[in-house]
Amino acid sequence: MAKRRHPHQATLTALRDFGLGYPGAHTKSPWPGHLDLAVNDKTFTYLSVDGEPLRLSCKLPASSALALTLPFTEPTGYGLGKSGWVSASFADADTPPVELLKQWIDESYRAQAPKKLLEQLATPALTTAPRPAKKTAAKKGAATKRTKKKPPRA
Repeated sequence: MAKRRHPHQATLTALRDFGLGYPGAHTKSPWPGHLDLAVNDKTFTYLSVDGEPLRLSCKLPASSALALTLPFTEPTGYGLGKSGWVSASFADADTPPVELLKQWIDESYRAQAPKKLLEQLATPALTTAPRPAKKTAAKKGAATKRTKKKPPRA
């Protein structure tokens, strides 16, 4: 008996192919049930395997707050959600928003890829969400001394 093709198979294949189109992108299978997208061996999108319902997780430093308002998302487990990782899961009957998921893969790649590879990209980011400002380290000796005010004497 022939194995039935999963309804999300075409979407999963399209998303994987889209992610593999980035400079230096490759697949990685760190554990069973995943065939992830990585750059320099650093995962930028966790994807379900062929034949299973579509699941993916992306690092979304600019759009995670907005992404988490969608009914099919949640913060990624194992503490990754604290770093802006968002997971999306779809039931068999769902129609995944492919263009939105491609934007997430794009944002995640840009968050994980080294600058050398980012310079090879011909197009600007697909997402319109602003990137958060980088934290700057305080210069040595630039800190101001804080003193507690003494209570008035009675």
